Amino acid sequence: MSYIERMKRAIDSERGRQLYGGRFATVEPVFGKLRYNKGLDRFTLRGQKKVDTQWKQFCLVHHIEKPAHHGYAQ
Repeated sequence: MSYIERMKRAIDSERGRQLYGGRFATVEPVFGKLRYNKGLDRFTLRGQKKVDTQWKQFCLVHHIEKPAHHGYAQ
């Protein structure tokens, strides 16, 4: 059995559907918040290393703001 067939079988199982369905609920809001709320819809730098650094900076700001918005900054 090929890897593709194994993956299709795993995703089509009941557990696979639950796990795969959960991916949309956990990842998409982060991209939406960064893109629309923060206005970070494109990178301002060029080159893989620079873009990777800028993406990590966006994520860092996102994660730092979480506790700040929930009252931990006081």
